[in-house]
Amino acid sequence: MATKTHFKVNDQVEHPKFGPGSVTECTDQHVKIKFDESGERKFVLDIALPSIKRIDRQPPEKKRASKKKAAPAAAQAE
Repeated sequence: MATKTHFKVNDQVEHPKFGPGSVTECTDQHVKIKFDESGERKFVLDIALPSIKRIDRQPPEKKRASKKKAAPAAAQAE
């Protein structure tokens, strides 16, 4: 008998302490959420389920990685 997971990848959710985020993984026992402000966290689903709510929003846009210029090499002392 297959069990139903409570969330799907990319579902938008909100936690009272960590705020809004996106589900990155969900199994029968755990859910991983990447929160907008506090990074990725893993929860035991049975414990966290009452406090995690689905929200209606578009996922945040991914930030582009900025290419930093290499610092100029220090002049060598002669």
